[in-house]
Amino acid sequence: MKTINMKSIFFTLLGLFMVSTTQAAERVVATVNGTPILESQVKKQVGKNGDRQAALDKVIDDILVQQAIENSGIKVDYAQVDQIIEGIAAQNGLTYGQLLDALDYQGISYNAYRQQIANQILMTEVRNQAIGQSIDVTREQVEALSQQLLNQAKEKGTEKKVSAKQYEVRHILLKLNPLLNDTQAKAQLTQIRADILAGKITFADAALTYSKDYLSGANGGSLGFAFPETYVAPFQKTVLNSKKGVISAPFKTEFGWHILEVTDTRESDRTVDAYRQKAYEQLVNEQVKGVENDWVKALRKHADIRYLK
Repeated sequence: MKTINMKSIFFTLLGLFMVSTTQAAERVVATVNGTPILESQVKKQVGKNGDRQAALDKVIDDILVQQAIENSGIKVDYAQVDQIIEGIAAQNGLTYGQLLDALDYQGISYNAYRQQIANQILMTEVRNQAIGQSIDVTREQVEALSQQLLNQAKEKGTEKKVSAKQYEVRHILLKLNPLLNDTQAKAQLTQIRADILAGKITFADAALTYSKDYLSGANGGSLGFAFPETYVAPFQKTVLNSKKGVISAPFKTEFGWHILEVTDTRESDRTVDAYRQKAYEQLVNEQVKGVENDWVKALRKHADIRYLK
């Protein structure tokens, strides 16, 4: 008959007790965007003052920063890093070789120094991205502040009138579809333009017949007076580069292929727009100041942080 080793059983039970105790200590005390924080992580951060909440906040912030780096999609260009290092050498009156000697003298390897610069670039970009994403300015806030600033300026007699050029534009748009590709659309607009220039058809009739911007097409292609920035970039660029009365060559935007003609220009009051822009910048700057010294607060603003008891 086998004898029972009580000593063995004792140590086995003791081991199970210790494992159970360790597992109990590894309880989840919080989550950050679904990532658990363990009690042991918090204990490692608790300093001499024993401030548990501060330790927990530090763990949360570290996780948020790491998540921000992973989610940013930012990649450091090491060619840029090398240029920065060369610039650092020049600013200190050193040749590239002398900088390497100085690093070696301080016991710093070039690769370690290069990685340090890369990390600084990465963190700066992540910081800027986090601050940018934290900005939350509403149209209502901008309108209210701009009106307030404008009224104050009028009361003080310091209102600054602002004017800018508006362009009256008409255009013809062809949208791409399975039966009309880029080459075909461009060729068709080129022919339409040639027919207009040859007097075979008027711009207004061509717009009514061919333009897929049906609203303006019914009005001879006219988009009325507008500031150039109202339009998407390629359209805006063509407006600014066009001479009055000259039909542009075909060009493409996200909406399709166009030809356009600037038919008139005028100076228009933009005072309200200027104060609206001033209000927007003021609101943004106020929010930036609130987080730039502690940009991790910006990460907390959109984070899902849950404390567990």
